[in-house]
Amino acid sequence: MSSSRGSARPYHHGLLRHELLTAARTLLAGRPAAELSLREVARQAGVSHAAPYHHFSDRHALLLALGEVCMTEFVAAQEQAAAAPPTPLARLVALGEAYVGYAAQHPHAFTLIFDPQVCPPGSVSPLAPLIERNQTLLARLLAEAQASGDLQTAQPEVVAQGLWATVHGLAHLVMSGHLPPHATAQILWGLLSVEFRAATPR
Repeated sequence: MSSSRGSARPYHHGLLRHELLTAARTLLAGRPAAELSLREVARQAGVSHAAPYHHFSDRHALLLALGEVCMTEFVAAQEQAAAAPPTPLARLVALGEAYVGYAAQHPHAFTLIFDPQVCPPGSVSPLAPLIERNQTLLARLLAEAQASGDLQTAQPEVVAQGLWATVHGLAHLVMSGHLPPHATAQILWGLLSVEFRAATPR
């Protein structure tokens, strides 16, 4: 066991990283990641101001690890939502609802996940396997839609990018108050029922 100075409580080094990330996640629920500091996270966790440096070299390292926590939540929410519906289109709508729903319920976590200052696109990052897992989920659902005949396209990769752009845009509109969260399903059903049942233009 190690102890910190003053009123900070004792902590176990093996649990410290988890406790700091839990504290950071708690703080992120109420404020943007840009307002978090190692000192504040240490205070929230009840440890000394120096304690975070046992696991995080600086604030950026903490935010990157916190982003991994949030991305894990984000992907898990989509996987869970897409597991139950009986048809490919329903599963895609559920996936989109979960995507937008996470953004609506956890706006600061959602913003952190896509913050290019924390995780530049294309960079080597702990988030990379989670991003790939999310992309694989969407690709699988599109393949199921294609196999069922609901999706008629020779370019499912383009459709995947279009769907991602759509739900990501919806997420930001919901976060900013321009759309209510419950509008997501109706919008996605409308788009998918038109686009997926239309033949690919020649």
